[in-house]
Amino acid sequence: MTWNVRIGINPISWSNDDLPELGGDTPLETALREGAEIGFEGFELGNKFPGEPQALAAKLAEFGVACVSGWYSGRLAEGTVDDEIRQCVGHMTKLRHNGCRVVVYGEVAGSVQGQIDTPLSRRPRFAGDGQWQAYGRRLNAFGAHLQETYGLTLAYHHHMGAYVEAPEDVDRLMAETDAASVGLLFDTGHAYFGGAAEPLDLLRKHLGRVVHVHCKDVRAQVVARARSEQWSFLTSVLNGAFTVPGDGAIDFQAVLSALFAAGYEGWLVVEAEQDPALAPSYQYAKLGYQTLRGIVTGLDASAPSGAAR
Repeated sequence: MTWNVRIGINPISWSNDDLPELGGDTPLETALREGAEIGFEGFELGNKFPGEPQALAAKLAEFGVACVSGWYSGRLAEGTVDDEIRQCVGHMTKLRHNGCRVVVYGEVAGSVQGQIDTPLSRRPRFAGDGQWQAYGRRLNAFGAHLQETYGLTLAYHHHMGAYVEAPEDVDRLMAETDAASVGLLFDTGHAYFGGAAEPLDLLRKHLGRVVHVHCKDVRAQVVARARSEQWSFLTSVLNGAFTVPGDGAIDFQAVLSALFAAGYEGWLVVEAEQDPALAPSYQYAKLGYQTLRGIVTGLDASAPSGAAR
């Protein structure tokens, strides 16, 4: 049996929502056509995709690709569950209509990830146990609502510049949330940048909670400089902190082998915020795909005959 994973991509390789100057003039159709030609089975969403559920389905069908998921900007760190439930209707309805199984939850309350002049060291932090526990309860309630109402699993995205950035933040988040309501989106690049010298170590601690995976590589020297010179997240992106699998410091053979052994099923998503003028979109997207496809194929071949996956 083959490993039940699919390889997708985020359109950020072609155009960046947070930094429109990076590929802002590239049509959505270019990304979809090139991604499909390379071999990607699906795309995560970005600002250039149609917002209406049926129109989105039609656009993706035009290029023969699936809707992987889409980023949702949540504010439960400082807001209420009732407000979040009201705010999420349009986005979750769109994902459900397009066959998604998870929603990428990104906490943006207090986040400095979109502030180019604010160093990452000024990111928000919870004051103590009470705030962590309250946050966990709100996430549990919201995750349960998403499952019951839309059939979607909340995939929590640990992210630079936000409340949950460092490995110890991920540990605490997992401890304060219910596995039945809140899953983990494991992002290799954010794990490394956030302080996990070996992302594999953090992954192994939480393998049972992983419901979605972002495969992002890092340029270790740039990340080190970003830390020492107190760069913002966006300044780090502009200077090339991230790249695609196969072009950086992360051991994706080890990461995917751990996911394979744990029985992970779902998407492996290439995601690398880069300037397409310096890292041509097609070339780098293809390298990311070929790197992941080669590892997945090798793992399939290594499985005992008849092994269930």
